[in-house]
This record gives sequence, structure tokens and C-alpha cells, in this order.
Amino acid sequence: MPDSPPRTIPEAVGPISDGLSEKAGKSSPPKVAAASLIGTTIEYYDFAVYGTASALVLGPAFFPSGNATVSSLAAFLTFTAAFLSRPLGVVLFGTIGDRLGRRRALVASLMLMGVATAGVGLLPTYESAGLLAPVLLVTLRLLQGVSMGGEWGGAVLLAAEHAPPGRRALYAAVPNVGPSLGFLLSSAVILPTLHYAGRDGFAEGAWRIPFLLSTVLVVIGLWVRSTVSESPLFTAQQRTRAPASRFPLGTLVTRHPRRLLLGIGAAIGGSAVYYLTIVYSLSYGPKELGIPQNTMLTAASIGAGAGILLTLPVARLADRIGRRPVMLTGAAGSVLWAVPMYASLSTRDGVVITGAYTVGLLLLALMFSPAAAFLAELFPGPLRYSGASTTFILANTLGGGLAPLTATWLHSHWDSPLVLGFYTGALCLVSLLCLLALPETRDVDFDDFDA
Repeated sequence: MPDSPPRTIPEAVGPISDGLSEKAGKSSPPKVAAASLIGTTIEYYDFAVYGTASALVLGPAFFPSGNATVSSLAAFLTFTAAFLSRPLGVVLFGTIGDRLGRRRALVASLMLMGVATAGVGLLPTYESAGLLAPVLLVTLRLLQGVSMGGEWGGAVLLAAEHAPPGRRALYAAVPNVGPSLGFLLSSAVILPTLHYAGRDGFAEGAWRIPFLLSTVLVVIGLWVRSTVSESPLFTAQQRTRAPASRFPLGTLVTRHPRRLLLGIGAAIGGSAVYYLTIVYSLSYGPKELGIPQNTMLTAASIGAGAGILLTLPVARLADRIGRRPVMLTGAAGSVLWAVPMYASLSTRDGVVITGAYTVGLLLLALMFSPAAAFLAELFPGPLRYSGASTTFILANTLGGGLAPLTATWLHSHWDSPLVLGFYTGALCLVSLLCLLALPETRDVDFDDFDA
């Protein structure tokens, strides 16, 4: 039946998955969680590097214009292009993940991201290659988006489906540390590069360094992922049932449309908070308000670090009391805090901005940390990769990918950072309402193979 509620079992009955995993000789849950984390960290490192480079140099380098706003807008358009290609990645890697296995999909997506990101670091600029330069940049950004479309869902599932009983949210949340960790890693590379090369040196060619360094991370990530086992639940599904649908996404849309739409809405607010804070404001603060670039990077980095520290304790709490209470608290808090958070930019005070961003990103952790398990638990085993990926990626595309463009347009009409708060708060309200309409999923049986 379409949108029928998943079967639930008491948590004490969870050892089914452990028995299967022992027979399959699975990797230890901590090792699998680490393998999942390294992939999401690399993926988001690449996105954070591109977002920061867009704010600093990519507009003039690839889209020269006499108007700085036009150049920045063009650079952010390529940022958005990667989001628009993510659904293709969901279809491609979701099909691989649901039919052939989580690990195969994850290895392929990480290889694609590595090739695309290194390619950006090697591109000629508009000055030397003319129109070919922006065409190549957009092409590589589209490939990065396809890769990202398959990464998150697979990383979360690989960790969650290896998790011991009663700790599914905890293990599923480990890959969710990746976005903030990737941003911190990108800042740890970009800030010293800016310091030693200077703003002019960074614009002239040093911006390539963070992109090229990602190849080292990709090699490490591929090595780690090649050493972990396939999900024991996927292996059991393959042994006991017919293969998954040839087109899992089509089955998902046909049988579970309500959960799909509500799942997207539940994650859309957190996506807006993350990308407006971590990407857009790094450009908006310096260009529109005269806030030093280092001040913005430091504020966002401290807030992201605080969010990392809270992610796993919040996930453990979600294992104990349920996903919805924690996520609803984060969504409600974000609705109320969105305007004060971005209003802090008007003070141009680094301490005030850092404090406001830290509170905002801690509230984001309440929404984001349990979401990994929650979105996966909304869908049955044969559609779980496609379901988790589709909800999260489309929420990221609508709430995050379009956020810099929307914010740029809003700022052109209303010259105040408050408009960012109202926009973000509205999307967080959508998440709050969708969460209220969805069921609690803590006791969902992951061994349910019925699609």
C-alpha cells in the first residue's frame, strides 16, 4: 500500500541485524562509520572550497564583468548548477545502491568527485581560454553535483545498517559530521593560503591549491572504503528476496509520495541555515557590509566546530527519546533565531557575529543530526538508498542550492541582512510543519524488505 507505515519492533528485538552481520563477516560499526565520514567530509570539503572560492575569486576569473555583483552572481550560478545535477546522481547512484550495493555506489561517487574537483584546480581562466573556461567549469560542477547526489544516502545507510541495536541514529549521524568537518578543513587550507599568498596572489593562482589537495583526501577515502564490508542488511535482502525494482526512484514516487514530499520539507530549513551561513554570508559580509573576510570565516568556523561537538550527543539523545522531539526543538529554535542570527551582521562585530552563528549552528545540529536516521527510516529496505538520498538531496537543492541566488536577489530589493533571517525562518517553519505531519521512526524495523 502506498505510504503504509513501516513495521516497528521493540528495540530489544534488534539483534536480528547483528546475527546477519556476524554470518556475513561484516566490518566493525566504528570502522564503517569512519569510512562513511571520510567520504562526506571530502565531498563537503570540495563544495566548501568551491563556495569560498566563488565568493573570493571565481567570478572575475571565469565570468569577467564590469559589475562585481554580476560576476559573483554568475559564480554562484555555477554553485547552484551542482545542486541541479544532484537529482541525476540520486537516480544513478540510488539505483546502483539499491540494486548492487551501498559500497559500490559510494566508491563510484567518491571517484567521480575526486576527478571533478581536481579538474577545477587545473582549469584555464577566461583570460587564457575565453568562453571555454566557464563552459568547462560548469561541466565539472555538474559532475560534482552528480557525485554528491549519491554520496550522502549511501554513507548514512552503510553506517546505519551496520549499527548495533538501539544506536542507529548515533552511527547514522557520524557521516553528518562531514559537512561541518569539510568546511573546517577547507578553512584550514584556505586561510593559510590567503595569508601567505595575499589576496592578489590567491586571485592570481593560489586558489587552485585547495582544489588540488583534495586528490590526497580522495585517495585516502578510496583506500578506507575499499576495506569495509557491504551492508549486512542489503546482503540479507539479496539472499532472501527478489532484486530491487529496476527503477527504485519510480517505485518510490508511485508508492510513497506523501513521505517523500514531507521528508523533503523536513530537511529544507536546515539546508538553508547551513548554506546561507557557510557559503553565502562569506561573500555577503565582506562585499556588502565591509566585514573582514577572516572575521566571517572565523565566525562560521567556530560555529561549525560547535555543531560538530553537539552532533553525536544529539544523535544519542534521539536514540533514547526519538527523532521527532529533537528535530522539532531544533526547527522551532531556528524559526525564532533566524532573524537575530543574520541581524548580527549589522553590528560588524566579530564577537557578536560568532556568538550568533554558533547558536544558529547548534540549533542546526538538533535538526540535522537525527535527520540521517529519520529520513532513512521513512522508507523500506529495497527503496531506502533512493528514498533517503532523494529527500535529503532535493531538500539541499531547494533549501541550500537556491539559497545564494535567492539571497542575492532579495538583497538587490531589500538592502538589509534581516531579509536573510526572514527567508531562512520561513523555510525552517516549513520543516517544523512537515515534522509535525510525519511519524516517529525510532522503532522502525530495518529488516523490513517489503517495498
